[in-house]
Amino acid sequence: MQAHLHLKCFVCSNLATNQWFLPAVRGDIPPGCAAHGFVCDGTRILVFGGMVEYGRYSNDLYELQASRWLWKKMKPQHPSTGLPPCPRLGHSFSLYGNKCYLFGGLANESEDSNNNIPRYLNDFYELELQHGSGITGWNIPVTKGVLPSPRESHTAVIYCRKDSGNAKMFIFGGMSGCRLNDLWELDIESMTWSKLESKGTVPLPRSLHTANVIGNKMYVFGGWVPQNIDENLSSQDGEWKCTGSFSYLNLDTMEWIGLISDCQEDKNNLLPGPRAGHCAVVVGTRLYVWSGRDGYRKAWNNQVCCKDLWYLDTEKPPAPSAVQLIRATTNSFQVKWDEVPTVEGYLLQLNLDVPTPVAEMPITVVPEASSGIKLDLHSQTLNKAPNNVQVSISETKGKVLEPDNAKKNHSISKEPGASLRLPGSTLVNVTELLDFDSRSQKLDTSVSGIASTAQNVASQQAVKTESSSTNGAALKDETSLTAATSKPEAKEPTMSSTRDTSISSALQLPKTSPPKQNARLRMQERRWHDVGIFQSNNGLVNQFYLLTEEKAFISGKGDNVDVPNDTLLKKQDLTPGTLYRFRVAAINGCGVGPFSKVSEFKTCIPGFPGAPSIVKISKSADCIHLSWEPPVSPSGNILEYSAYLAIRTTQLHENPSQLMFMKIYCGLKTSCTVTAAQLANAHVDHTSKPAIVFRISAKNERGYGPATQVRWLQGKGSDLPRCPNLSLICLLDV
Repeated sequence: MQAHLHLKCFVCSNLATNQWFLPAVRGDIPPGCAAHGFVCDGTRILVFGGMVEYGRYSNDLYELQASRWLWKKMKPQHPSTGLPPCPRLGHSFSLYGNKCYLFGGLANESEDSNNNIPRYLNDFYELELQHGSGITGWNIPVTKGVLPSPRESHTAVIYCRKDSGNAKMFIFGGMSGCRLNDLWELDIESMTWSKLESKGTVPLPRSLHTANVIGNKMYVFGGWVPQNIDENLSSQDGEWKCTGSFSYLNLDTMEWIGLISDCQEDKNNLLPGPRAGHCAVVVGTRLYVWSGRDGYRKAWNNQVCCKDLWYLDTEKPPAPSAVQLIRATTNSFQVKWDEVPTVEGYLLQLNLDVPTPVAEMPITVVPEASSGIKLDLHSQTLNKAPNNVQVSISETKGKVLEPDNAKKNHSISKEPGASLRLPGSTLVNVTELLDFDSRSQKLDTSVSGIASTAQNVASQQAVKTESSSTNGAALKDETSLTAATSKPEAKEPTMSSTRDTSISSALQLPKTSPPKQNARLRMQERRWHDVGIFQSNNGLVNQFYLLTEEKAFISGKGDNVDVPNDTLLKKQDLTPGTLYRFRVAAINGCGVGPFSKVSEFKTCIPGFPGAPSIVKISKSADCIHLSWEPPVSPSGNILEYSAYLAIRTTQLHENPSQLMFMKIYCGLKTSCTVTAAQLANAHVDHTSKPAIVFRISAKNERGYGPATQVRWLQGKGSDLPRCPNLSLICLLDV
């Protein structure tokens, strides 16, 4: 008789912080069980079946509302024809739309749990779900074709092709007295089964493995495989072992590609070890693998449980949203952008119209002693996997690796760690920004990066807002992400009442220059400079790195860049009254993703007031209320404040990035009311999340300073009044 311990605790992992936590669940808490079915539908989780204790299986269905950590035992209706699913383990439980699909598993034919008589199943059920919470009942679909053979501990995934939109369920492997590696398909629309023939090297027969779909690929990892692969697979395989092999199946071409072979050596423990019974989950384009058990041979009876967490980056991350400005000073910007999930950092770059000096040779800069900033100048080595697949290893928190130009980029990483890896260059412990003084990284507590919601105003209804400041130049998007092809653009009107002179006018270039020199100057104007690598989606910018001749040429060619090593480059401070363009790209184990659209902001001119801060928005029945705090650096007496609202115009259709503003307030008070009639003309900006845009600026004896831009986020079903007629249009003061 074997002893089994099944835990009933429910543990969660916060992938952003790499921390496990034990939520305080309540309600109908299910008993501990193993080999159950598990699906996630929004914020609810459904658990079906499993082994409660040796020889005793379950067919109970539980629902967990993760938003409230509330368990509830469900009582689904029986199918109109036939019996409900019998108690089982090792079944597959897959979600598509509002239905869960149950296939196969292992049942106990004996009524005595101590006398286990296994029976492999190939029955098929669908469970209809209600929206949000609750279920309707079981149904036994009428299928066509030949059913897969009975099995347990197999995998089932659902994939919907983009061109046809037809969803199909794929079943691979499992156990039916012997391990299997056959592949089956169910067309969910026609309910037709078919056995598939695939190309490439089919993975070994296996059970208790995992299969997950990312894009058009089904990734298969681990499981139990026969010890002797030459044995007759149709017979009972008495000896088996855990495997750490890793492959994927292209679900469009039905071709297998091996990533990690079963016999690949891993002396440095850089790859996930052999295991079975583990779990795997997809977040974005990243695959996480947790736990499992490892036992080389059944006869040895020395299985050990794993407690390590790994992830696989399958492709470079998508482009973040355009950089947004929170606050501008005479020599710095506080910027932010929308967070990209499952990334290790962000590469921020800037470009300016004024030709900048080029470092003739690398200049070694000794980093200033600052907390949390360490530079370790040691080169790193990449590890190559078979089949020309680049498998790179990095340890989070914050480690990034850029693989070589291989046909297929995958990065396998292990949690947790503490450094950010730059390929072939440096190890950098990044808390905020590469090689920046930690004192400049501390956010000004007097400035709100996200405008807080007002309290004790009107109906006390909180409204989500985002805040940024601009020196009169609207957030501007460019469709071209290649620095070499970007074109100079007309400057936007500024918030100052006096005309600003561009710093470039003071740098008069010779009218006649040799062709090579002219080409070099044009290239310098459009190249991108590294600001640094940020771990979070915001930061303080007051310097950038000057490029050498070689790097300047590469920077001007495009934005397909590697993770930079800027530790030996000279830094340049930002200058007052200068227009800078920004772009940002996310970084994961596969490298640097595409850059965002380009935004441009201007540093403040000395003597003008700073931007108002801590903007709050509250909503009442027929209007909204804006309030703000005076500028941190008023530079004299504040004479008045002005508030503006972005409105709809016909010009927005021609150039959506060029917002038009209407003045809605002018006075000494640090608050104002926006009426429903004014809101009827509001333009909803879709640059990132849908939002109505406000700007608030202060004026002193010299004129208006930079404005604080606030994006009032609009949810679905917004009840803002709409009117096709435009009221008075007023551009920002120039």
